[in-house]
Amino acid sequence: MTVDVGVGGAARGRGRLAVAGGLAAGMVGLLVAVLWFGGGAPDEPAAGLPDAGPVTGWGLPFVRLLGDAAGTATVGAALAAAFLLPSTRGGGLRASGRRCLRAASTAAWLWCGVAAATLLFTVSDVLGRPLPDAVTRRTLVNVVGVLPQAQALLVVTVLTAAVAISARMVTTVTGAAWLLVGALVGLLPPAVTGHAHEAGNHDIAVVAVAFHLVAAALWLGGLGALCWQARRLDTHALRAMVARFSRLAVCCFVVVAVSGIVNAWVRLPAVSDLVGSRYGLLVVVKTAALVGVGVAGVWHRRRTIPALAAGNRGPLLRLAAVEIAVLAAAVTVAAALSRTPPPAREAADSPAVALLGFDLPPPVTATRLFTEVRPDLLFFTLVVVGAGLYLAGLRRLHAAGVPWPAGRTVAWLIGLAVVAVATSSGLGTYGRVLFSVHMAQHLLLGMVAPILLVLGAPVTLALRALPATGGHTRTARQWLLQIVHSRALRVATHPVVALSLFAGSLFAVYFSPLYPWTLDNHLVHLAVMGHFLAAGCLFFWILVGIDPGPKRLPHPARMGLLFLAIAIHGFFGVALMQATGVLGADFYTALDRPWGSSPLDDQKLGGGIAWSFGELPAVTTLAALFFQWARADERRARQLDRKLDSDADDTVAAYNRWLADLDARDTHR
Repeated sequence: MTVDVGVGGAARGRGRLAVAGGLAAGMVGLLVAVLWFGGGAPDEPAAGLPDAGPVTGWGLPFVRLLGDAAGTATVGAALAAAFLLPSTRGGGLRASGRRCLRAASTAAWLWCGVAAATLLFTVSDVLGRPLPDAVTRRTLVNVVGVLPQAQALLVVTVLTAAVAISARMVTTVTGAAWLLVGALVGLLPPAVTGHAHEAGNHDIAVVAVAFHLVAAALWLGGLGALCWQARRLDTHALRAMVARFSRLAVCCFVVVAVSGIVNAWVRLPAVSDLVGSRYGLLVVVKTAALVGVGVAGVWHRRRTIPALAAGNRGPLLRLAAVEIAVLAAAVTVAAALSRTPPPAREAADSPAVALLGFDLPPPVTATRLFTEVRPDLLFFTLVVVGAGLYLAGLRRLHAAGVPWPAGRTVAWLIGLAVVAVATSSGLGTYGRVLFSVHMAQHLLLGMVAPILLVLGAPVTLALRALPATGGHTRTARQWLLQIVHSRALRVATHPVVALSLFAGSLFAVYFSPLYPWTLDNHLVHLAVMGHFLAAGCLFFWILVGIDPGPKRLPHPARMGLLFLAIAIHGFFGVALMQATGVLGADFYTALDRPWGSSPLDDQKLGGGIAWSFGELPAVTTLAALFFQWARADERRARQLDRKLDSDADDTVAAYNRWLADLDARDTHR
């Protein structure tokens, strides 16, 4: 490991500070220029209209940019500590990792303070009153209680404070990974309550924005952490860090590009608006920056990595500095875009567009349940990535000559197909409109897809396909083993906990204010659907799963657990059929659906589906259980036969030794 000392080290330190200061000044100057160009700069208010004043007008975009920078720095430092830097054999942080977490703590405290300041500026901006007049205790309480943007910033303030405190106490790469998750989550609330939440097709927009933010923060933050650590690591450790980050950067580039295209499609009514509006021109500038960084990445792989292998790290640092500057410019433009009005669309002519993000579909038919396709960006991405990773692992096993049962592959792919049908076909479209279709969605995700997915044994495939060693950094295989044998997973797969998550959460979701919240907020809707899928996978894993995990119940006990879960599902369906009030009544009333049965009758139909749907999953699970039970008995029988054969051989050998001892005694006589 190299350490800067003496006059040369101090000079390099001053040089890095000068570069950082120049970058910050450039970002502020660019922010001002883009705000003036895009129309987001504060202007003289019209007579008689409220105005927050220039302090709020300029301060709000500035603190947003500062918050983006602090959040990106937090993400990058946590990423480096968890996944890029070497760790001890037991998974502890080395000096470089601990240094990164101290930096993450400092950045998170800055992020926390900036989020609080952004909250105050947002209240001033929404009320149209100068900051001293708007920021009173009563005003803050009232506004935070009703304004989603203020609630999102309050969540970020609390979450970043927790990250900042925890970063000073974490000593393992597992803890650093959890800090990274917390930092990434902290990026999302303000973004998904801004333009994305208000746009048409907002169900697609909020997911695209989430992907965009996470990938950009990992990319820029990781690159910054790499440059920061480059002078402190020896050549071997730096080469390993660069190799790991390069693979991540390629993935981030693809995600940022695709999600950026989706975001532009959502916000721009026509392709001509790319050059016909100032908002579109700023999008073009961001795109050009992304292309430039992509070209730099190709150059990086062809020139700087070979130079680094020869011990010359100068080209790497120079090119990385250029990439950081370009990405920082893109982040600055993005911050200004949040204050830039996009081109106006035609006013929504139905309540459905405002509530759902798309027009009300035509009356439901059996055919339209499959033809009214509207891809769910999150689940469709998970399906594509899940299929690609599984087939890549299968290919690696095939190349190594390792056999893999075809039935597992078929089960996995069909399970993913069920997820795609449940979320991205007409079921996904009508599930936002009809409670009965939503219930069919839920049951497919929670009871059909999980059975097939756990029978695909993806963890076993990954453990066989992934390399076992990776130097001094925890490999993907080691991370997977850490998760499989973690205490949290042992608790989650306890029969009582798994049953509660699988069946008990039905009542917690539908007979509480959470269900109306899922109707109003698409991210909450996605989180609940993801919960159903994950809870189903946990439950059926302990029943028929093939992958390694906690100690399993005896087969008769598993059958009893299955029957209990089906009974709870049936009771839930009966409760829905007997309900006299409509769940989420305000939403369905505002939707004003002109066709089909009434919301209450449709809810009763959904209850009937929940009550009767358990037979197919139960039969499938019982068949798998009986098959596995028979196979287990056969294995035990073979083991017993081998033991008996071994015991018999031992008995004969002992008898022969006894005879030999007798013969030896007779000889001595």
